[in-house]
Amino acid sequence: MKILLAMDGSRFSEAASQATATQVRPQSAEVLVVHVIEPPTFLEQDASLRERSAHAQELLNKAVQELHAAGFKGVTTRVMEAEPRTGILEAAALWHADLIVLGSHGRKGLEKLMLGSVAESVARHAPCSVLIVRIPSTH
Repeated sequence: MKILLAMDGSRFSEAASQATATQVRPQSAEVLVVHVIEPPTFLEQDASLRERSAHAQELLNKAVQELHAAGFKGVTTRVMEAEPRTGILEAAALWHADLIVLGSHGRKGLEKLMLGSVAESVARHAPCSVLIVRIPSTH
């Protein structure tokens, strides 16, 4: 089974990583851990993009450590520059993923309202099954 795990640094994507580590049999799975970085704006400097890329790789390395500790052997990472929905869907299609795992939320506030839900868009347009991981509410 080929699993694409989408990470964005939110606590919801951390829950998705934990769900993958605890709910999937590692012997039968290859995992591609992906972080999609928004393309740089016209005014953004190269240093800012390098900093975002380095931070993304740190997030992916943390997920890899968690998956290795759970017994997964075939884990690779990829930092992509794209709009998040598009990047996740393209990576899943190119890699021929059997399952996409991602958190139910990532963006916050007005930006989320304006752009819509990445998880919802991925679920609607994915070429494979999608597991959207939620965090139980505390109220």
